[in-house]
Amino acid sequence: MHIERDVFYIILASLALMVAIPWAAGMLSEDIFFEWPFFFEVAIGGLLAGVMYSLVALGFVLIFKASGVFNFAQGAMVLFSALTLVGLQEKGLPIWLAILATLAIMALLAYLIERLVLRPLVNQEHIILFMATIGITYFLDGFGQTLWGSEVKILDIGFSNQPGFYFGGKILINDFDLIAALIAGVLVVSLALFFQYTRIGRALRAVADDNQAALSVGIPLKHIWVIVWTVAGVVALVAGIMWGSKLGVQFSLALIALKALPVLILGGFTSVPGAIVGGLIIGAGEKLAEVFIAPLIGGGIEDWFAYMLALAFLVFRPQGLFGEKIIERV
Repeated sequence: MHIERDVFYIILASLALMVAIPWAAGMLSEDIFFEWPFFFEVAIGGLLAGVMYSLVALGFVLIFKASGVFNFAQGAMVLFSALTLVGLQEKGLPIWLAILATLAIMALLAYLIERLVLRPLVNQEHIILFMATIGITYFLDGFGQTLWGSEVKILDIGFSNQPGFYFGGKILINDFDLIAALIAGVLVVSLALFFQYTRIGRALRAVADDNQAALSVGIPLKHIWVIVWTVAGVVALVAGIMWGSKLGVQFSLALIALKALPVLILGGFTSVPGAIVGGLIIGAGEKLAEVFIAPLIGGGIEDWFAYMLALAFLVFRPQGLFGEKIIERV
């Protein structure tokens, strides 16, 4: 009960700061345009971006819970999936067939990662597994650009990227952001339900609690790892499609996907709800900070705001909002 109450207070305080700081900045500076409809327009845009952060963070959470591996390669998987999709389109495949082919390639990639990288490292220290995912990161970056080229590519999936949705007659929302957030939101909810209520989801949680106990009751660890890496590949593909369509398919996609790291620090590395809440806080917070606070200090806040907020959480609540506090007795 104390943990739930603390989490509630932290979320409430975060929301209050997201309102109070931009409002104060708007009052202190004549250069900052501040009206409540504009404030909510920025906040909603940030929340929509936060849904995408939550989606990528779930890819981290699922792998971490099932194998104890912190998958540093998730960002590279986003880039690789987007490069593969665009490359297949350039070969003449229609978009729907290119997506199906990319899904099959990501599933094959998951199998190869389990067979060639993870299986030989079973029962090794977590730092060794983490270093292995760093190796996978650089391999996917280089291999993807070797296959499909390193220039910026345009990904067109037929969605308009122009503002056009009005909320309440005053708040303008980009059509593409809304569609991307809806698709990502559906996938986030589906993953949460899959993890909580399906037989495979229960097996994933059993493996997360105790690998050896799960093996003793007949849960095949290698199959579980293939499943979670495949799901992470699907998450990477959806994120790659959305961000690639908005920003172009380029090397920076891998860095954008790493915004999921501060999301995990806020929400907790093993918490599905934490990934969702953390993503929303990061998304809305960085957009509000960039618009309302950046003019006071020269700009550029959006690039580092999430990481500074994560550092603050590491000082005061290192386990995250929904993470479990681990007490080791010596």
